[in-house]
Amino acid sequence: MIDRILDRSARVIEIALALGFVAAVLLNFGNVVGRYLFGMSLLGSDEVQIFIMVGMTFVGAAVVTQRNQHLRMDVLVRFLPEWMQTLLRILEQLLLIALAGLVVSQSWFYASRMMMIGRKSDMAGVPMWIPHGTVAFGFGLILLLAAWRSEEHTSELQSHLNLVCRLLLEK
Repeated sequence: MIDRILDRSARVIEIALALGFVAAVLLNFGNVVGRYLFGMSLLGSDEVQIFIMVGMTFVGAAVVTQRNQHLRMDVLVRFLPEWMQTLLRILEQLLLIALAGLVVSQSWFYASRMMMIGRKSDMAGVPMWIPHGTVAFGFGLILLLAAWRSEEHTSELQSHLNLVCRLLLEK
């Protein structure tokens, strides 16, 4: 049930990111048309495009994490016993939790400082806590997904260990 909710949430995020991408492309197109046909450009459009791309990157990383489509070097891992593969997946998730927790804490701290001092981007006037907050938001989602996955893998490892214990006790 939770996996279905996570999959649907990932799909909603994916659609929002696609709409953000379309907005960035339209903004870029409008800027090019304005610059070359009318000799003027949209002030701050480059900043806004960059902020959209930053948001797409970090929030999109959560979608990749949910779908388990990130890059992985698993050539040697495939030859390990299944219980050891599960153990490595748990360690991977624990490392991801530690890394995501660090990034969330640092980016949250920085974004809150940007909000506190009222910092805005130079050209577009976008409050700087928004693009910096997308880093915390994206890694916060990754942290939650990694915690959920580590619990799933721990249950899977427990099943493997129970099977091994039963086999040993039968002998």
